[in-house]
Amino acid sequence: MNQQVITSPDKESTVVIDQGELVSYSKFGEELIHQKGDRGWGNADTEMFPIIGPTEANNFKVTTERGEAIQDQHGLLREMAYEVVDHSRDTLVCKKVYKKNTKIENSKYPAKSSEQWLSWPYDFEFKKIFSLNDEKLSIEFEVDGEKGMPFMLGYHPAFRLSGHNTEKIMANDKEIKLQDVLDAGAIAFKVLDSSEIKLIKEQGYHIQLETEGFHNFMLWTEVKGMLCIEPITAYPYTAGKLLDKSLFKACDGTAHFKVNIKPFK
Repeated sequence: MNQQVITSPDKESTVVIDQGELVSYSKFGEELIHQKGDRGWGNADTEMFPIIGPTEANNFKVTTERGEAIQDQHGLLREMAYEVVDHSRDTLVCKKVYKKNTKIENSKYPAKSSEQWLSWPYDFEFKKIFSLNDEKLSIEFEVDGEKGMPFMLGYHPAFRLSGHNTEKIMANDKEIKLQDVLDAGAIAFKVLDSSEIKLIKEQGYHIQLETEGFHNFMLWTEVKGMLCIEPITAYPYTAGKLLDKSLFKACDGTAHFKVNIKPFK
């Protein structure tokens, strides 16, 4: 078992992390996170880095100033293992370190991809920091890469739903029905120019996400029992073509991002 547990000071909230993946967040006994054995998706959360979105239409190639890199959907970070570097009662720090041009095996090959090996022409270190208090779970991301390294970043957590298609999402003072997300399909439902979003349920805890550094969201699901609410630095389908240069940030020292997950009644 590679699981770590953190608890809130009032001991009413518990978070379980498995190899850097948020697999449980319970408050007063109510599970908020999609469980990996349930229908909809085989994970509970992941990160999308250094790119967001599919790459197959680009022959799995991403153009950088250092040449073309081979990337599969959502980038190679998800294929790497986290190392735990600090663990206390209410905090966990994990990191991944990548050396430029190191080949990383693609778990989608050969069933879902023609590319067995992925690589990136820049060094980077990626930290994921969990901290839990009585009110919320905070997840911080630190990207420390070579100066000028292009990157996109997205966080991809999945939340448990009732399965009755009764939930709604509030963003930018607008209501989004769960059916709208289901209808959007694989490209996901976009919510642009927003740093806050709410998942409203008929029963149990509602969930509010507050973000720093992302400014956009994607909403995705193919089933009624879960919803991925994904803070993203850029929506990958809005620049006229996939992986347009305008979608990327340029690394300049350490970049910081944050997501607060706040259950509320």
